[in-house]
Amino acid sequence: MSELIQILPVLTVLVAALALMFMSMYESKFSTKTYIATSSVILVAALIMSFIPFGESFSIKPYDSVFNGVLIFDTFSNFFNVLLILGTLLTLLIGEHYFQHRTYFKGEFFSILLFALFGMMLLANANELITAYIALEIASFAVYIMVGYNSEDSRRVEAIFKYLVLGSFIGAFYLLGVVLVYGAAQTTNLTDLAAFISANQNGDLSLVYIGLTLILFTFLFKISAFPFQSWVLDVYRGAPMIITAFMASTFKIAIFSFFLRAILQGVEPMIDFWDGILYVIIIFTLVFGTWLAITQKIIKRMLAASSIVHTGYLLLAFIALGQNIDAAYATVFYLIAYLLSALGSFGIISHIISDTKVRVTYDDFKGLAKERPFLAAMMTIFLFSLAGIPSTIGFIGKFYVFTEAINAGYAALAILAIIATFVSVYYYFRLIAMMYFYPTKEECLTNDFNDKRVSTYAIAFLAILTVLGGIGSAIVFFIPVLNIDSLIELTQLSIQSLFIK
Repeated sequence: MSELIQILPVLTVLVAALALMFMSMYESKFSTKTYIATSSVILVAALIMSFIPFGESFSIKPYDSVFNGVLIFDTFSNFFNVLLILGTLLTLLIGEHYFQHRTYFKGEFFSILLFALFGMMLLANANELITAYIALEIASFAVYIMVGYNSEDSRRVEAIFKYLVLGSFIGAFYLLGVVLVYGAAQTTNLTDLAAFISANQNGDLSLVYIGLTLILFTFLFKISAFPFQSWVLDVYRGAPMIITAFMASTFKIAIFSFFLRAILQGVEPMIDFWDGILYVIIIFTLVFGTWLAITQKIIKRMLAASSIVHTGYLLLAFIALGQNIDAAYATVFYLIAYLLSALGSFGIISHIISDTKVRVTYDDFKGLAKERPFLAAMMTIFLFSLAGIPSTIGFIGKFYVFTEAINAGYAALAILAIIATFVSVYYYFRLIAMMYFYPTKEECLTNDFNDKRVSTYAIAFLAILTVLGGIGSAIVFFIPVLNIDSLIELTQLSIQSLFIK
């Protein structure tokens, strides 16, 4: 029974995706609101199931005779499943207003969203390279479809073709890497691969190194690190706003879940091999991402460019894994911080443009604080967190990442990342200045705003979590779930479950 309980959240999401697909055949009988409500209830149910073993240390390979050890369910995967389900649920709730104001969102869209979540959850539980590839492609193709869902918009079509072609091309690198790894180790199972690398430390591992490096290229592409970031600005700009939020936050967490497992479960020596490569990549990711963010005039593109910089911060913790296991805790915590901040900032913009399609550039946001003080305040909180201002979860996340990088001997990279953080204050605070210190543009004025919506409450919930994540240990010490120390302990517990034999 315990094995069934472990796989129930994944099965629930899969069955729900199939059910919504069949529901979409009877489009006239169901409204968009019905699909949002149905999807949300199912995700809440899956979240509750995931919370049953939450906080326990365990590691099992359910139904081993059927799955042959390709899937593993442990505290680590359960922790990420909670994040992925929560991220998808918040995407739905924040996008409620956005979805209802665009008639092209049909029932099958919500089915595709749940298929994307299914692929990401499968990726978090993958213990084998081919299984991880299948899971990654399930999630990726679902995201491709959502990016270009409105085929009547030329920007959507351009975005999906660029993302699809480049994504398929980089997927070939992954498969070639798997072939080389299998040719050398005669296995694609992470546990067996770790044993092979450990037993042949003094032997010839060149094919394994080359194969895993090719797989690394797929990882770098998916998280938009230099030099694989060329697709980000155009794809994020062309995709529907709420899907951009989903890609920038939830999808990135899924990618890191598998590669963190792969590194920590036995291919950790690869970090030393990749050290020089990652060092250069981090430098260019931080510098190039910062330059792109500064030069953007469209808010959506600015946030897209800034996501490249945040990828640099995450890689900074990633490279430190070879020297200090605490860097893994910092990586997971930063992923949580970025999930809240990115989903909130992109979500607010999608909420605003649901009422008016005018607000696109910095100038278009002039005077928003006078017109929509609540949303301007929420946006300010998320921008503070993205910039790493104290009293937000973003500051705590950056503090941990920079500290672990310095402890691991990457002080120069940490200093560069701190400089990038200071520069980020310019392009984030520029938007804040536009909202608070300039009069509203006449063409942006509108009087039909209504803040009493599900999406507004979801945004407020994210903003509260963002603040509590920064000062939680000081003001909510009596509520363990909201205590920042408890969150850190949960991240540590999830990482430590990877080492249960």
